Amino acid sequence: MCGAELKNLPEGVQRVAAALQTLNHPHMPQMLDDAARTAQQAADALGILVGQVAKSIIFRRKSDDVAVLVVTSGDRRVDEKKVEAHVGGKIGRADADFVKSRTGFSIGGVSPVAHATPPVTLIDQDLLRFDVVWAAAGHPHSVFPLHPSDLQRLTGAPVVDVVQAPVEASALHAA
Repeated sequence: MCGAELKNLPEGVQRVAAALQTLNHPHMPQMLDDAARTAQQAADALGILVGQVAKSIIFRRKSDDVAVLVVTSGDRRVDEKKVEAHVGGKIGRADADFVKSRTGFSIGGVSPVAHATPPVTLIDQDLLRFDVVWAAAGHPHSVFPLHPSDLQRLTGAPVVDVVQAPVEASALHAA
């Protein structure tokens, strides 16, 4: 993307694009016609599996009010107890104002990079199931592709187990 193209993008997308360029990431943000505020919406818009959506979830660490970013596969649910074990304290849900003030992004467009205030970041190991995942790029209509291992390079975050065990279809039928 050149400077003129960037100026036409929303401010959050411009920040993400600049960060990706600085970090030598080969893929720039893409604008979607429809909003991708949820993993399912993003998967539908991109024609991919919902698990290939690298969703960014912000929590609030209660002891010091620091933002905790968990980047997880779109088909997984975060296990808050596992996150707490990795970040050294209790966490709570973050409201829209907290997310916006700490990250600079609105919910539904939180990127794994280019935060206003660097969060404590964890990457879900289940993302490594895929060759390509898609992450939000600073706006609900913007995404960018990457290999899951690129998340660690771009964020410096550890790859850990932070999700609930997936429910197997056979277990659902047995209940």
